[in-house]
Amino acid sequence: MAAIAYLSFDGIAEQVIEFYSEALSAIEVKKVKFGDIPQDPNYPMPENELNMIMESSIEFAGGKIMMSDILPSMKAVTGELVKGNTILISLVIDDKQKLEEYFSHLSLGGHVSMPLSNTPWSSCFGMLVDKFGVGWKFNSDADQFLDNVISNKQ
Repeated sequence: MAAIAYLSFDGIAEQVIEFYSEALSAIEVKKVKFGDIPQDPNYPMPENELNMIMESSIEFAGGKIMMSDILPSMKAVTGELVKGNTILISLVIDDKQKLEEYFSHLSLGGHVSMPLSNTPWSSCFGMLVDKFGVGWKFNSDADQFLDNVISNKQ
């Protein structure tokens, strides 16, 4: 299991990835844009959202930071980005039972913004804000998603 800082941005994640990659002498950089995955033809995304970062990771000196852009169309769910809600703690755990346990415990007294569920990018994904106002993102297989989408692009 790894607890990883997850940063959210308002359309500038790609610039941040470039800056952090250089500033931290990144060992590995992975990024996927919303346009890199198949789109639902019944709900086409606006062109400006297709070029935003859906998921990324930067590895450096034994550490890892993940980040993405928050789509304008998702702000009804996520809320507007303001200083203080741009950082999430991302728990990436292959053990779904343990992931569910942590989700259940951390949601007590807090607010579940997205219940754990199977999504196109993860077999077990969810989000919550704990009772202290700290944002958490849960993902059973973030690295596999990034690797699969990137390898399919090449």
